[in-house]
Amino acid sequence: MKKVAFYTLGCKLNYAETSTIARSFEQRGFRKVDFLDTPDIFIINTCSVTENADKKCRKIVKEAQKIAPHAYIVVIGCYAQLKPEEIAKIEGVDAVLGASEKFRLLDLLGDFQKNTTSSSIETTQENTSKAILNVTCTPSTAKIFVQEVTQATAFCHSYSIGDRTRTFLKVQDGCNYKCTFCTIPLARGQSRSDTIANIVQSAQEIAKTEVKEIVLTGVNIGDFGLIDGKRVHHFIDLIRELDKVQGIERIRISSIEPNLLTDEIIEFVAQSQRFVPHFHIPLQSGSNRILKLMKRRYLRELYADRVQKIKQVMPDCCIGVDVIVGFPSESEEDFLETYQFLNELDISYLHVFTYSERENTPALNIKPVVSMAERNRRSKMLHILSDEKRRYFYEQNVGKTFEVLFENDIENGYMHGFTENYIRVRAKYDPLLINELKKVRITSISPNMLAEVEEVEELVLK
Repeated sequence: MKKVAFYTLGCKLNYAETSTIARSFEQRGFRKVDFLDTPDIFIINTCSVTENADKKCRKIVKEAQKIAPHAYIVVIGCYAQLKPEEIAKIEGVDAVLGASEKFRLLDLLGDFQKNTTSSSIETTQENTSKAILNVTCTPSTAKIFVQEVTQATAFCHSYSIGDRTRTFLKVQDGCNYKCTFCTIPLARGQSRSDTIANIVQSAQEIAKTEVKEIVLTGVNIGDFGLIDGKRVHHFIDLIRELDKVQGIERIRISSIEPNLLTDEIIEFVAQSQRFVPHFHIPLQSGSNRILKLMKRRYLRELYADRVQKIKQVMPDCCIGVDVIVGFPSESEEDFLETYQFLNELDISYLHVFTYSERENTPALNIKPVVSMAERNRRSKMLHILSDEKRRYFYEQNVGKTFEVLFENDIENGYMHGFTENYIRVRAKYDPLLINELKKVRITSISPNMLAEVEEVEELVLK
């Protein structure tokens, strides 16, 4: 029985897909092990949103070689789709699979034996008549199975199980937006979705496990409903059906574009017993000039309206924001406009991204380029603002009662969990609390941004 280990870089969507691929290995008789348990095979699922993600991939490959020098190393995912030949040259990599091929790696790679024959490159045709580049490996080159991203049209359903207290459920893939800084459409292809019936069936399967919370994931989940290029459903249709699934305590929406977050969705979440009051809404810039250069599909006024609507119907709702600093031509005035806009918004935290140049993106042609020192300065300012926003949001909830889902996250005698509105809580370790919901009252906020709580009622195991 061969041992296989997995490592995931990037987003919740990648975690869902890695978990599904891991289950397919176990069904074929492989044994899933930890990264340090000298595996026979390493599967590294990559991201390529930033340059740093590429560097992380190289580092993981090197670490895998140290742990098990003779192991078979496979690199899959977004970075693999974008730069397969580059990855194939990394010492130790045996195979590279793109956006579609990663779900067929068991069939494509056979017995996972290292190949030391001479190098040759050829184009082969599969039954689908879609070309796949196949590089027979040498000690320094790898087999490559990558189609043009335009061929990535099938939806491969995925969800994570057994890895966390919560499950990441994939409902959508790809993106039809053309944001000038983004490589995701190049790495994942056009927007496409699963059917509502399939997703509900997956949720029902998850409900039979011990999982208490589902997180809906995708590249652009608000665009849910495109099947074979045609609009079949809308996101509101999906969440209405998921709300009926028995056995799941919580459902969380991972991230949704502001122009797709309708009043109907907001009002539905506000009255739902399962969907929690937490939205993560990408902004990217508070300057309308920069938003237009980014080719975002909204202006700051719409974003402010969405925040106001949420707080109107869910005053305790947590709102997270993605923002990019140092986009080409972003002046100090543009940045300060963003800073002031965020400072005045009733939001809860920021995810700050430092702009990173990515090949084949239109943003490369926008000038002038913002210096790295200036990008880092602006990033630091927004990280400080994020801490201030988070503390203020936490403090506004002191004295209120919430349900906390406790995780197997133990540190210095304390365990941690999250309220429905995404406040991180700590409590003295109690094994009975792991993966259980408990009603608590927030009493104070610690210096390291954790909510201290007191018990409101006895734990009832569910």
